[in-house]
Formats: sequence, structure tokens, C-alpha cells
Amino acid sequence: MAWEDRTPFEAIEEQFGLQEKQVVKFMRSQLKPGSFRLWRERVSGRNTKHRKLRPAGVLRGYCPTQYKQR
Repeated sequence: MAWEDRTPFEAIEEQFGLQEKQVVKFMRSQLKPGSFRLWRERVSGRNTKHRKLRPAGVLRGYCPTQYKQR
């Protein structure tokens, strides 16, 4: 969920109990240094990773096409 750009940190916290700082620490430990830097650059300030920055009409935690049935 953390890797996905459209999943807000608040949804991760609701589901797994991890705050944003804990998610960042986890991602740092799991990714290679270059991959972590790219991820961090991508999600920093991204309006889809924070509910308060999202448009008012978006209430879901992920994109409807993110989990397609196969």
C-alpha cells in the first residue's frame, strides 16, 4: 500500500496501525537506498498520499482500478 501513490498514509494507518513516520522507516529498511530515495521523492508532498490534500469528493483509500478482478 505504501508503494502505491494513490493510497493515503491514513488508510495504511487505519488498516495496519502504522503512522506515516513508521511507514517511511519500514520502507527505508525494505528498499534499496536508490529505490527508497525515488519512492520518497515521489510521495513527498503528493496530494494523493494525504487525505487532507485530496479533493473533497475522493473518499476511497485506493483507486477503483487498483484491485482488478482477474
